[in-house]
Amino acid sequence: MRKLTEEFEATLLRDGFSADIRAIKLGTANHEHVHPLDEQGLVLGGGVTLTITAGSHTYRRGQIFTMEAGHPHSEWIGPQGLRNMVGRLHKTSADT
Repeated sequence: MRKLTEEFEATLLRDGFSADIRAIKLGTANHEHVHPLDEQGLVLGGGVTLTITAGSHTYRRGQIFTMEAGHPHSEWIGPQGLRNMVGRLHKTSADT
């Protein structure tokens, strides 16, 4: 897992994303919302279920998720909480 984490972080930084570790309490729910940024995450522990128009998918340790700016989604943190490395790339008017 360490190598995957290091490679994921290097890719985020190379592509202009931030790279931060975050932990979220179990059972946390974020109802439908959008972000003005692209987001990529590597699950380090626990899990998260992301729901978009096409359906829901649960991501667990070692899995990577992506969410493009402006896409409506909701998040539910599983019974073990969530620890992940998350990268965010803020959009500017030049990107659109």
